[in-house]
Parts: sequence; C-alpha cells; structure tokens
Amino acid sequence: MAKEQQRVALVTGAAQGIGLAAASRFLADGWSVAMLDVNGTVLAQAAAGLGAPERILAVTADVSKPADAERALAAVKERFGRLDALVNNAGIAHFGPLMETSLEAWSEVMAVNLTGPFLMTKAAVPLMRETGGAIVNITSISSLRASTLRVAYGTSKAGLGHLTKQMAVELASYGIRVNAVAPGPVDTAMAKKVHSPEIRADYHDAIPLNRYGLPEELADAIVYLCGPGASYVTGQTLAVDGGFDAAGIGLPTLRRSQNG
Repeated sequence: MAKEQQRVALVTGAAQGIGLAAASRFLADGWSVAMLDVNGTVLAQAAAGLGAPERILAVTADVSKPADAERALAAVKERFGRLDALVNNAGIAHFGPLMETSLEAWSEVMAVNLTGPFLMTKAAVPLMRETGGAIVNITSISSLRASTLRVAYGTSKAGLGHLTKQMAVELASYGIRVNAVAPGPVDTAMAKKVHSPEIRADYHDAIPLNRYGLPEELADAIVYLCGPGASYVTGQTLAVDGGFDAAGIGLPTLRRSQNG
C-alpha cells in the first residue's frame, strides 16, 4: 500500500500568537507547515524555534498584496506539492472612536483583515482543490457583538465572518470546507499591548470562565476544523471565548453573589 502523503497547512500571521501556536500544533500532529508573516525577522526566529526545518517553509509576505499571495502559494507548491489547509490568521487592529478613525486606518485594517483572506483564498484554491481540504478564517468575538472603539476592527471581522459563509457555499464543490474561529480575549502580544490592567479586570468580570484564553486553546480549535473530525462541518463560526458571547452583558455582581 502506498504511503499517504503528509498533509500541508499554510498559516498566515504565523510569527507569533495564535498563528505560531497553530503552526506548532499542526507540526505536533504530523503536518508540514508553511508559515507566512509580514515580519521576516520575527518569522525566521519563530520558525527556527519550532525545530522541524524539514517540515517548515517560512515565507515573508503581505497578505493584502495580490502578488505576495500568488508568490506564497507558488512557494508552497514548489516545496510541498500540495496544500490541505489554509489558516487566514494575519490581522491588525486599530482601536479608536468612530469620529477619530481616519480613512487611512480604516483602509489598512480592511486590507489586511478582509481583503487578505480573500486574496489568500483565491491564490490557494487552485492547489487545494487537487486534494480537497479546509480553510479556517480567524475572525473575532468582535465580529459577533459590537464593542467600544472597534469600528474598523469589528467591521472587518464581521465581514470576514460573512465571507466565510460565501466561501463555504462556493468552494464545497471542490471538496473544500470553510469555517471561522472567533477568539475572545486571548493572551497574545497584541492583547498585552492594548489591554490595561483595568481592561483585563473588566474582561475577567464579563467572561464566565473568568480568564483570558491561551493561543494553544485557539490552535486546538483551528486544527480540529482542518481535520477529519470536522469533515461535515462547513460555513460555521466557532467562538472560542470562555462564554463571553453567551453571557451578554455579564452581570458580574449577580455572578459574585451566586458564588458567595
């Protein structure tokens, strides 16, 4: 019997945070991984730290640029010859009030967070449809509920949530499933940079599990959706948020009373 070929995943925004955790989890499960990031220096360090050079391809690219997307997929095809999973994780954030959000900031967020997955998917499908596979778009809990200061970020992620459904419907005929993972607050470098101690305390009060998520927990959900255990799952958004979306306004005072 011929040996089954090793599955291949392409993860964008893979130099740190959720993307790096996903790449690490794919490797642990026996996949080969193409790691893409706009920051080549940090990407090279991250890829080297994973310790599996024979199964890793590091690609420095900007997902918002069509030529970079095409170049990245050409590199994947040349190195591995196939692609079984695409994780559209690369994203940026601009936090500010509506009236203080410039068109430049709005456009930059949309270019990376929404146009990027569109371009990467279009570039990936010709290779992916040879074997079938899965695409996972990383949205946000901000795609499901509005929040202060997130007019550009939240809107871009909500758009990506609907793009996930569009892709799922259109790509099913190629044997490609498309789902989204919507993280709640996660302990990443970006969160640590913009979440003050006061904001972190507010989130703890609003999240039923009373903590931030870990990048590794998001990676578990991503790899599940890319694997055979999710073979009949497509067009869905899985919130990995400690119950944040389910809790609505939270009412932490009542919760403390209940636990008292």
